[in-house]
Amino acid sequence: MKKTPVKNSKNKKSPVKVRPVASKPVAKKVVSKPCSNAWSLSIYVYWFIILFFIAATFYILGRTHSIQPTVPSAQITEEILLQSGDYYESGKTKLTEGNISEAITDLTAAIDTGVASVDTYILRGEAHMQSGDYSSAMSDFNTALLKDPTNAIAYYDRYLLHTRLEDYNSAMNDINNALAANTTNPTIILQMRDLYAKRGKLNLWLKNWQGAVADFTNSLARPDGTVDPTVYADRAEAYTAMGNLEEAINDYSSAVRIISEQIQGAQTMDAREALSSKAMSYFEKSAALNLQNGNMEAARSDLESAYTIAIALNDTETATRLEKLIVELNNHVAQ
Repeated sequence: MKKTPVKNSKNKKSPVKVRPVASKPVAKKVVSKPCSNAWSLSIYVYWFIILFFIAATFYILGRTHSIQPTVPSAQITEEILLQSGDYYESGKTKLTEGNISEAITDLTAAIDTGVASVDTYILRGEAHMQSGDYSSAMSDFNTALLKDPTNAIAYYDRYLLHTRLEDYNSAMNDINNALAANTTNPTIILQMRDLYAKRGKLNLWLKNWQGAVADFTNSLARPDGTVDPTVYADRAEAYTAMGNLEEAINDYSSAVRIISEQIQGAQTMDAREALSSKAMSYFEKSAALNLQNGNMEAARSDLESAYTIAIALNDTETATRLEKLIVELNNHVAQ
């Protein structure tokens, strides 16, 4: 009795096996093949693009991090750190003494340890710059800034290098970065007074007179460091170019006043003579501006002051030239 239902159930399932033979599913199979191939091809293309960008990213990261210490952190020992520090100090001492080639050798040895500081690259860059190897100097400053993008000293040194190469636009970018970096992360090595003066000088070369005056004014207003009389003289040049002769004359007078104070504290005869020579030059420039401004008495006073300094310096050539100018001026006034 139980076997009969089993036979009936088999008979009911047998028609189901016939359905795959029907034409409709076959038609679907024929149409779906090209769609599947196109979809697979697009997937391959997308994966290829993704893998390409992943590979490019790792390549860029690899090159970026290639400047990092070559010694794995697990292998950095106290001995390696001391060795790098000793080479650095030795190179620094030799550079101060003027032994540039030996300094470069020691600093290179420090870098070869794989744990050299940013300062080591900066110092070796300075040594290369002093030796005239500007390409190696640029490479070291660039490496230092890749390691520490906020290092004001590295920006400042690269600014100096760009000025030597007469690339004033790049120099301007670097002195701007040095100012910004030294504002947020001050260093005792650089003073804002000097940085503003350097940018003012650069603006003077670029004939940006207003920018130069602004920078020199900022430099003179800073409380840090000592006033450089050259800053007054440089601002006088900018004022002269702008046609502001009175301000220029006042600045030359200020420069001479600062020099007279500095001469009192000068330790050597060479230092006093160098300062006196600057004052003589500023007196002569002031005399020229006073003549241009029609102030004959002030011009004669300036020339006489310059003449007195020339005599004191035993600069007979300059003294003779100034004496002739004084005679000509007196004759002109007498007429």
